[in-house]
Amino acid sequence: MDKLRLDYLFGRYLMQELNDAEKAEWFDALMGEMYDNDINDLAQGVFERNDLLKYKMEETKVTDVLNYILVQPQRNRPKTISIRKFIAVAAAVVLVIGIGLFYYHPKVNQDQPRVAVYKNDVAPGKQGATLTLASGKKIRLTDAADGELAEEAGVVISKSANGQLVYEIKDTDAGANKTNILSTARGETYQIRLPDGSVVFLNAASSLKYPASFVKHLNREVQLTGEGYFEVAKDKNRPFTVESGGQKVEVLGTHFNISAYQGEHIKTTLLEGSVRIAPVIPTDRKGASRQTSNDIVLKPNQQSSFMEGSGISVKEVDAIEFISWTSNKFSFASEEIGEIMKKIERWYDVEIVYNDDVQRIKVTGSISRFANLSALLSILQKTGPVSFKVEGRKVFVSK
Repeated sequence: MDKLRLDYLFGRYLMQELNDAEKAEWFDALMGEMYDNDINDLAQGVFERNDLLKYKMEETKVTDVLNYILVQPQRNRPKTISIRKFIAVAAAVVLVIGIGLFYYHPKVNQDQPRVAVYKNDVAPGKQGATLTLASGKKIRLTDAADGELAEEAGVVISKSANGQLVYEIKDTDAGANKTNILSTARGETYQIRLPDGSVVFLNAASSLKYPASFVKHLNREVQLTGEGYFEVAKDKNRPFTVESGGQKVEVLGTHFNISAYQGEHIKTTLLEGSVRIAPVIPTDRKGASRQTSNDIVLKPNQQSSFMEGSGISVKEVDAIEFISWTSNKFSFASEEIGEIMKKIERWYDVEIVYNDDVQRIKVTGSISRFANLSALLSILQKTGPVSFKVEGRKVFVSK
């Protein structure tokens, strides 16, 4: 099948004009590995297709399509490939729908309609952070212009055109003992390229503490609070370690996500490579710590869960779902409302109030992080026996 044919089928699919033969052809293309790049390009390019944007697709049609894709056999292909394409195509579909998000889940309790009440709406979070230099100087990255931001201890710090914080070492003998902190408030997210070339995505209400230069360090050590996704640059001579709460993660070069919000289990999810995880305990009043011998090694698509005093547990997961936030999506796979509302609370900077015991209700779906709060809650309400009322920056949750 050539690109022109794929483009034709994609357009007819969005306009609900596929006949039975074309549907079979289109779904085969979706499930086929050889068309991954072409279909991703089509999904991204829908923003420029004015001839498609005038059409609307019924929500039931979207649900049918997404459920079809989900239940198809994977034909011994890596799960990450199909999920990535699934997200891209679905994102294009929701743009045509015009609601900015999508869901897939059987509707429940349809004979007992639930009404959402919104006295106001809340906008989603945005890119932004505060950089605290070793000198104590604070730079609000949301307001800073692109280009060079500061030069300190032989390190030039700049903001790229796409909003990423970038470090460049000018003097290899300086900066070894200087520490910087990048922090996001609720409703903010940011990316940073560390001095060694590693890339870190920070989620809302998070912070990353790191040396201004790794040159004079035997190990590349950083400290995380909140949530961060790491793409670590390979350096076989200097391990990369992340300390978060009471655990330490050690890697040589890999991709992984750590969620370490205060009061919650620390969850480490591995996408590729391997990481070693161990509890750490403080050894002196200055905050120094040492690693214990109770360590574990994660494999791709595994997630560890750690809480001080309860040890480390490991389970198999679809790792892509746990980094969907780096692509500006919420992704829930049979996830409890209580856990989902924590994410919503941090991203929309709202307070969650429960009127009923609904935290254990599970929901499955994927939703754009660009959607306003009212649209997001409307979709969640369709996927489980739960209702929402928004007053100011408070969200009341009930059955």
